This record gives sequence, C-alpha cells and structure tokens, in this order.
Amino acid sequence: METLPLFAGPLSPREKLAARLRALASEGVYFGTSSWKYEGWIGQIYTRERYMTRGRFSQKKFADECLAEYAEVFPAVGGDFSFYQFPSKSYWKRLFSVAPRHLKFGLKVPETITVKEWPGHARYGERGGRPNEHYLDAALFQKAFLEPLEEDADRIGVLIFEFGMMGRRHYENPARFASDLSRFLRQLPAGWRYAVEVRNKEYLDEPYFEALRGSGVAHVFNAWTRMPPLDEQACIDAAYTADFLVARALLRHGRTYEQAVAMFEPYDRLQEVNEGARRGLRMLAERARGRRQMAFLFVNNRLEGNAPATIQAVVDGLPPDSQ
Repeated sequence: METLPLFAGPLSPREKLAARLRALASEGVYFGTSSWKYEGWIGQIYTRERYMTRGRFSQKKFADECLAEYAEVFPAVGGDFSFYQFPSKSYWKRLFSVAPRHLKFGLKVPETITVKEWPGHARYGERGGRPNEHYLDAALFQKAFLEPLEEDADRIGVLIFEFGMMGRRHYENPARFASDLSRFLRQLPAGWRYAVEVRNKEYLDEPYFEALRGSGVAHVFNAWTRMPPLDEQACIDAAYTADFLVARALLRHGRTYEQAVAMFEPYDRLQEVNEGARRGLRMLAERARGRRQMAFLFVNNRLEGNAPATIQAVVDGLPPDSQ
C-alpha cells in the first residue's frame, strides 16, 4: 500500500509567489501584469515543455495557451490589446475559454472612445491628425464594447479609460476636460467598475477628481514618463475617488516607452529597482487591505525589466495579513 509523505517538499519560488498572491486576492487585492505572452518568462512563470510540438517549442501554442499557466500564478491580468480594437464576441469567447474563471481582467477601453484627435502615426493612415468623431461616445462604447462582454461580466475586474497626453489645442484648461469627462461618465451603465488614466499631470486637481468621484469611478495611479511618481500620487488624498483602487506601474519617470523596450527586452530578468513605484504599490495595497476594498494593481515589464520579479519584491515587502 502506497503512503503519502508526511511532509511535502519545499515550494519553488513560483509556487511561493502563487500562494502569496492567492492569499492577497482572498483579501480583495489582485496583482497582475500588463500582458502575458512573454517568452522571457519561460523557466520563471512558464514551463517550456507545455508548449512543445513534435519536439520543438511552438510559439503559436505558447501564444494560444500560456494564459492558463499564467493564471496558475497570478489572480489578475491587464489587457492592453483591447485598446487598439473592439474585440468581437467570438474573440472574447476564445480568450475566456483558455482563462480559468477566477482570473480577473483589467481591460483597456478602445482608444476610439478616448482619443480626441487621432495621432499622426503611420498606422492611423488618413485619420492621423484629424478629430475623432467618436470621442467620448457612450452609446458606441456600450454597444461595441460592453455588450459583447456581458455574458462574462464576472471575469472583468475593471475597465480602464486611458487618455493620452492632451495639448492646449485639445483643452484650454483641465476644468474643460473634467467637464467633458464628467458628462461622459454619467452616461455609463451601472454594474461595471470603471477607472480613468490620464497622462497630463496638471489634470491631477479637484475638477478631475470630482468628475470621477461623482460617478464612483477610480483614478488609475500610474507610473509613467511624464506623471508624478507612483508614491507621490498615492499621497494625494483627493485621488481616492471610488470604493476600489487601480494602479498601473508602467515606466520610470522621465523614461520613454521606446527607451524602456531597448533596455529591457526580452524581459527575462529584473534589471533595475524602482523603489518609488514599489513603495507606491505597497501603499495602495495596504490602504485597500486596511479599508477592506478591492484593488487591481498591474505591473509592466518596462518598469524594471521583469514584471513578475517586481511583483515578487512588492509583495515580499507587505505584512502577511491585514490584521
């Protein structure tokens, strides 16, 4: 008769991280990464053997299936992909068929709703430099984005409206932006958690925060090249505008996206420490735990070089429980 060992062997670093993140999620604090299809995480989060086909590593198999293994470690994931399109209902069905139901998604709302003037990048073609006729179009947002998601609404942790840098030609002052934003937010259907991320530091003032507060929408505490560092934002009392918290730790202050990509690809190891961002994430996590609020805290590879290692360092610095 076979007997089980009295004591299990030591946990691997991956298993320890997964256990810690599950414990925090049970308190309502969900850590995740900004995306998930990174081969640089093989051996850290992913197991190469799971994606072998005929004795060779299959990039397609990895891209199609790695979300399931990701969810063995992380309780939440950021979906940047939805910023560039309105995913179809069939797309959501395929995605959610891979992800276990416990995995919470923090999805970006398509830029069609949040860009006031189309950028001059080549990918925008003839639209570049022109006004966007669907800017803050609540009806389009509901029909093209929310309706295809309704059957899986329980999987969605938060929906994020990201507004890129605005110039004076877009808004003569922050109050005008806040007024338009407030009008838009009041039109949104109930039953979803909404959050707003801005890239203009001058918007971090009472008109903006009041616009969010009036609709129970969260400010996204974001580490980004032209925004105040995350720990500074976390100290703004007025920035807590909802009964849940959202953060996205993206870039070191003063560093561009392109610079971070050049420095950190293929994101297979931690390359530098951003203590301010780590401190800010801990501040937000502890605030949420102390108030019994939900928090969705997402970390990007381009912050320190390897998002899982950043998250590991952040949670290692948290008390074991909120008591």
